[in-house]
Amino acid sequence: MTKPLARIAAALERLSPPVADSADPLAHPAYVWRGVALEPVRAFRPLPLERLHGIDAQKAALLATTRHLANGAAAHDVLLWGARGSGKSALVKSVTGAVQADGGALALVEIVTPQLDTLPALFRLIADVPRAFLLFLDDLGFDAAADGRALRSMLDGGAEARPANARLVVTSNRRHLVPRDMIDQPDAVNPRDAADDGLALADRFGLSLGFHVVDQDGYLAIVRAYTEAHALPFDPVDAVGWATRRGSRSGRVAWHYIVDLAGREGRSLDQA
Repeated sequence: MTKPLARIAAALERLSPPVADSADPLAHPAYVWRGVALEPVRAFRPLPLERLHGIDAQKAALLATTRHLANGAAAHDVLLWGARGSGKSALVKSVTGAVQADGGALALVEIVTPQLDTLPALFRLIADVPRAFLLFLDDLGFDAAADGRALRSMLDGGAEARPANARLVVTSNRRHLVPRDMIDQPDAVNPRDAADDGLALADRFGLSLGFHVVDQDGYLAIVRAYTEAHALPFDPVDAVGWATRRGSRSGRVAWHYIVDLAGREGRSLDQA
């Protein structure tokens, strides 16, 4: 390399930000993975499991397989799919907190990068750590069936499969992770192949848990639980009116109502 080129290369290297060191994978209850390094979550405060209502079967199933993972036993990768605001993400965090509270050697790692090709680097980082990891991909979806093939390989035990002490937990509004019109595309060369490709990714999860829109009674049960937990007045008419104005009923809408109610009461909340 000529001297001018060497000087340019050296200058560019000085300008480049240093690669961040990963946090100690044994030291924190939860982390964030942005594609380069593990970053500790500053304040990991999951809701207690008993605050989540109307999803008892899903709660029991996810809790059981997560306990298996924390105990070093066989455990499933999990797909949580269904209605927006129905408690999918909250359940993942709450189950993590519950297992940790019971002494389980478990950490949550939220994957917040769309670049799934960085996951093998994460796998290498945690593979030999004496701790279990839930690798959490929230609100995942692909625009085309083929886009999920790398993830399918990781689930299927391919060359870059996740290590034995880690399992993937994915939430999605779509049961099959790809839009239905991509699965049913009429102009596909082989429609059957397109459908198989779209369904194959979801089929790789050992545990698939559906979440559905709650009815009015279920919504009010969620609101009542929140008001009792935060010592707020429970007014079902007011709560239903809030949901009607929002045009939907869900755990998320119930929480937003509680935030509004606490504000009107001049109160703060310890859970955001």
